[in-house]
Amino acid sequence: MPNQDLDTIDRRILAALQGDGRLSNVELADRVGLSPSPCLRRVNRLEREGYVEGYRAMLGRRQIGLGLTVFVGVKIEGHADDRATAFEEEAVACPEVVACHMVAGDADYLLEVTVPDLDAYQRFLVGKLLNLPLVREVKSTIAIQTLKAGAVLPLAHLAP
Repeated sequence: MPNQDLDTIDRRILAALQGDGRLSNVELADRVGLSPSPCLRRVNRLEREGYVEGYRAMLGRRQIGLGLTVFVGVKIEGHADDRATAFEEEAVACPEVVACHMVAGDADYLLEVTVPDLDAYQRFLVGKLLNLPLVREVKSTIAIQTLKAGAVLPLAHLAP
C-alpha cells in the first residue's frame, strides 16, 4: 500500500523525475510550481524516504553489444529460507542477470538475462546458472523483439 502522505506537489515531482532524471533543480521547481529551495528539500525527503531509489542512464542494449535478452524461469529444490537465500545472492551477483523476481506459478524465480548472443547465453547457462545452489529446472524464453521496456511507473493510484 503506498504512503498516502504524498501531496500533489510530491506526486508532480515524482512524475517529472521519472520522465527526466537529469532535470536541474531549477527546471524541476519550475515544472512543479515551487521555488528551488523548497523543491530541493522535497526531493531530498523523497530520496531519503525511498520514493526515489536512484538515477541512471538507460543504455541501448544492441548499441553496446548486448543483443540477446532471455527470460529464464528457474525452479529450485526446496524452499527453506536460508537455502533459497544462497540461490538469490548468487543469481543477483551475476552481471548477466539484469532483473530477478521471486514469482508464483510454474517457476520459483524469473530472471531477465542480457548477453551478446546465443553462444554467450549457453556459456552463462552451463557455466553459471546451472551451477547455482538448488537449481532444479530451467526454462528459457528468448525475446525476439522488445516492444516496451524501462517504462515509467504508473502513478495514478497515488492521487487522492
